[in-house]
Amino acid sequence: MSDPRDDLVDRIYEAAVLPELWSAVLTDLASYGGADAAVLFTADLDSSRFVTTPNFADSILAYIEEGWFARTDRTRRLLAKRHAGFVTDLDVFTPEEFAREPVFREFLIPRGFGMGAASVINVPTGDQLIFDIERVIERGPIPPDAVARLDSVRPHLARAATMSARLRMQTVRAAAQALETVGLPVAVLGRKGRALAMNQSCERLLREMIHDGPRLVLADPAADRLLVRALIELSTEANASSRSIPLPSRGDQPATVLHLLPIRRAAADLFAAAEAIAVFTPLTAKHVPGLSVLEGLFDLTAAEARVARGIAGGSTIAGLSVEFGTSPATVRSQLKAVMSKTGTARQAELVQLLAGASLPVP
Repeated sequence: MSDPRDDLVDRIYEAAVLPELWSAVLTDLASYGGADAAVLFTADLDSSRFVTTPNFADSILAYIEEGWFARTDRTRRLLAKRHAGFVTDLDVFTPEEFAREPVFREFLIPRGFGMGAASVINVPTGDQLIFDIERVIERGPIPPDAVARLDSVRPHLARAATMSARLRMQTVRAAAQALETVGLPVAVLGRKGRALAMNQSCERLLREMIHDGPRLVLADPAADRLLVRALIELSTEANASSRSIPLPSRGDQPATVLHLLPIRRAAADLFAAAEAIAVFTPLTAKHVPGLSVLEGLFDLTAAEARVARGIAGGSTIAGLSVEFGTSPATVRSQLKAVMSKTGTARQAELVQLLAGASLPVP
């Protein structure tokens, strides 16, 4: 008969390379720790990043929507404990505090839960992950022997989380370097605009057009304000679209357009933290970009890319309607989508922008 702990450890390491398995691993972890549900989330309390067991999904969504991260210091007490193991609620709250604490009285206990244990794990991206297990209130506090079992697998959770982060970071860096081969300066941005990786072409823009630090900063103040606004939209809007930001020439660098392309989120982003790709294109190219380039840079559909290329080449909506065999209303709708995704408001701006989106001509 197999050992439950060995089976759990095997599944933990399997999830390190297949992040979609974390939900099932959390179910096993909760059971192994004498609990009934579990959630994995980032310690910066970003409500959009978590993985949970199915039976706790509704509760964690309500927790987020009702603003409980800001209404209780449950997580802050855990972080302040700085304990290299699992900590229970009764380790950070006295019995009197527990009885008074609104998150228990008003939220968790009415949902049947109310006793938890959690542990903080640091990953190479600089983020902190929290593994939190929840126990139904009628079963009482999580006992010491269950905490000991959780502590016995914590080193494996830490190594698996670190493996996931490193694998995802390698993917992020590879994506940036791949675009180096076609001459595109690229930076991959994480939460709050921090540069996770940049290729050599992008590094050459340092000092003159961009500054590195806690976040990527544009040297031009007006452009940097637009970047800050775009980053806020990325972190707060589930369907945030691409943004294009003009950068005036500085030093030896020509006028450039920064294309901020969002990376669609998934549970695996807990380990990679990548939010966007920043592509810098100088306004020096003379040719309209190819369809595949347009689709890739601006997340355009094939039809939208054809319209964008046509407009950039001087065609009219009526002319494109005849060429493509569609109605003018359809072309207008596709053009509207193109302008939304490229962050432009007028056709003239779109034409100028796409002139700078071309790849260098061999």
